[in-house]
Amino acid sequence: MFDSRHIKTFHEVVKSGSYSAAARVLGYTQPAITQQMKALERDVGSPLFSRAGRGLRLTEAGETLARHADTILDSLTAARRQLDAISRLRAGLVRVSAFPSASATLIPEVMARLAADHPGVRVELLEGEPPETLHWAARGECDITLAFTYPGMRAEVPPELTEIPLMEDLLTVLLPTGHALARRRAVRLADLAEERWIAGCPRCRANFLHACADEGFSPDIAFTSDDNLVVQSLVAAGVGVAMMPALVLSFLCHRKVTGRALEPHTRRQVSAYVHREHLRIPATALVLEELKTVAGARVGC
Repeated sequence: MFDSRHIKTFHEVVKSGSYSAAARVLGYTQPAITQQMKALERDVGSPLFSRAGRGLRLTEAGETLARHADTILDSLTAARRQLDAISRLRAGLVRVSAFPSASATLIPEVMARLAADHPGVRVELLEGEPPETLHWAARGECDITLAFTYPGMRAEVPPELTEIPLMEDLLTVLLPTGHALARRRAVRLADLAEERWIAGCPRCRANFLHACADEGFSPDIAFTSDDNLVVQSLVAAGVGVAMMPALVLSFLCHRKVTGRALEPHTRRQVSAYVHREHLRIPATALVLEELKTVAGARVGC
């Protein structure tokens, strides 16, 4: 492996024609130039110069290295500029995996804030459901993953990941606007025991069944979908009602659907998970801070 300082010095010796001239340009002593060239020759494994009277002549190895020196130095300069841009948050790519309701709510706000203040920092979005996405982060397939947990249903988090709590997401029920209970501000789950239900993703369905059991009934599940828009459409069509997180309420697309809080209040925990080593990466740390800001503004909504 060549020392970049030695390549720069070699380039100046070739350009100036002597060790003494290169020393003057670079501000080194001539012995320092001599020592650097000896070190470079040891790395190359061959002499780079031969004496030609009072001057220097490049050997075959020297001519080969001279042809590549400009490219090497230009590449190093470009690398330094890119690394400086990353460290100063003028550039950077952060891969974020998120579950659908977070992708539709938290992520757009984060990306808008980044575009305004740090346009060089880009987010690549991957969509998936926990616990699979937790393993994506552990394997390095994404830098940050957003995941949720329900009370009493903690996910097994890979030990190399750090959890950053973001917000508590209130659970609600989606009803057709003409439903008899739609006029209430809040609804008890037991009041809907005779309804047909639309269930969500496997983890949401498991929590829903657990909540219904606590209320003393087994729900009649007419349909299951992890697509929030499909669930809304089914509720709007009168196929059933659904228990959904409050994040979904911010992008209700059907005027025939209304959301109401459940009593007693139940919340799920939304957190970001990141590999401990990635916390030191400037762009990743920035996206985490933006996630905390955006999620914090939604607490209590």
